[in-house]
Amino acid sequence: MSMDRIQELNKKREAIMQGGGEKRIQKQHESGKLTARERLNLLFDEGSFVEIDAFVKHRCTEFGMQDVDAPGEGVVTGYGTVDGRLVYAFAQDFTVVGGSLGEMHAKKICKVMDMALKIGAPLVGMNDSGGARIQEGVDALSGYGSIFYRNTIASGVIPQISVIMGPCAGGAVYSPALTDFIFMVDKTSQMFITGPQVIKAVTGEEVTAEDLGGAMTHNKVSGVAHFISPDEKQCIEEIKRLLSFLPSNNMESAPVFECEDDLNRIEDKLNEIVPDNSNKAYDMKEIITTIVDNGDFMEVQPYYAMNIITGFARLNGKSVGIIANQPKVLAGCLDINASDKAGRFIRTCDAFNIPILNLVDVPGFLPGTTQEYGGIIRHGAKMLYAYSEATVPKVTLIVRKAYGGAYLAMCSKDLGADQVFAWPSAEIAVMGPDGAANIIFKKDIEAADNPAAARQEKIQEYRDKFANPYIAASRGYVDDVIEPATTRQRLISAFEMLESKRETRPAKKHGNLPV
Repeated sequence: MSMDRIQELNKKREAIMQGGGEKRIQKQHESGKLTARERLNLLFDEGSFVEIDAFVKHRCTEFGMQDVDAPGEGVVTGYGTVDGRLVYAFAQDFTVVGGSLGEMHAKKICKVMDMALKIGAPLVGMNDSGGARIQEGVDALSGYGSIFYRNTIASGVIPQISVIMGPCAGGAVYSPALTDFIFMVDKTSQMFITGPQVIKAVTGEEVTAEDLGGAMTHNKVSGVAHFISPDEKQCIEEIKRLLSFLPSNNMESAPVFECEDDLNRIEDKLNEIVPDNSNKAYDMKEIITTIVDNGDFMEVQPYYAMNIITGFARLNGKSVGIIANQPKVLAGCLDINASDKAGRFIRTCDAFNIPILNLVDVPGFLPGTTQEYGGIIRHGAKMLYAYSEATVPKVTLIVRKAYGGAYLAMCSKDLGADQVFAWPSAEIAVMGPDGAANIIFKKDIEAADNPAAARQEKIQEYRDKFANPYIAASRGYVDDVIEPATTRQRLISAFEMLESKRETRPAKKHGNLPV
């Protein structure tokens, strides 16, 4: 082969590597953003990234597009290793025609999605785009539809992670919404269906892009996103961390790490962590970090529906998904948003063979017309459905309150919990002592010479009978009442015992309650 051919190849590659050119790259950096290639280099192990479809070009000849050179077609696609494991990725290049999505841009993304699904490896999509390439009309819309379809087919088969690293507007937002996890970067990423200008024209509302679709808006208010990072480098580190908790596909288990934390560690402070006053709050995260390996807990959606905690940790080096009530927020009550958040997380863990640990301190579902009118019944049902549907090992620990339907919704024995433990502080009943006494002993209280004193006496009587775990344990609803200090070793033992669990459900096309 002549050297001319080699030189031509190298020249073409060099032009593609430059993306939109130095000026646009500089502008990207000035706006606090990295380029597509810089992002991929941070994600993948050094020297492992292999680019595919670098020479693809658009075919549009309308509106002067025949004269527009778009190196790489505005998106970089390929594969490599992350911590030694195969991962596929695409990164939209905002320096090339604003990262806009046209026919061939979409075909590049679809090809890498097909490869990830066929091989069985995670897919990371980095979104930084001005939206559909208007000059290509319906071809651009078709491209989005092809991506949405593949997101759906791959759902629950391979982990799909979306990273919003710039604008993501209009129909483009639905691809991230169909994936498992969404990362956003504070102050530089936005997601919205319609932008501030359109909203002002149609409704008269004035709102900034940041308030409408910024990272904190979607992490705290809408619940669309799962993680927020202060900058892109930290965001990519968090993506790597998340991947370490996940398997490559639904036929595998998550990676197992060597556990350097004592398996039989006794934590005496757990014996004192729950206040004697059952109405006093404490931080459930303190319990979580005390029992898991090395206190390492990666919380998912930490700013949304904070009355329930979801996230990943390890016990004896093996991934577990944790769902826990948070007494510090709304007393740990379940509400619409908490039900949605937990239901989705449970189904994600079940899809990817990650055992589930439930930590329970729940006084009930949040009362009120806002919740009832908003559909707490149908939203709460998503938790019941998700737990009942899940076939992975499920272990429940009742820390304190477990009242009424919320006791069931937090994965009771009846919803398929394989092991249920309780601390001595556990209170398992249809409702709290105050409410129960008012109903059960209503006539006795009214007939008493001193109704207030009689009421307190009856409350205490109910508390003595039911505000403990032993009635439930005597019926087999609780497998064991354990000393809090021994929690870590008991949980590790339970999950190891359940490791070979096999459970099937009756065949059906799909359920009625997608989350």
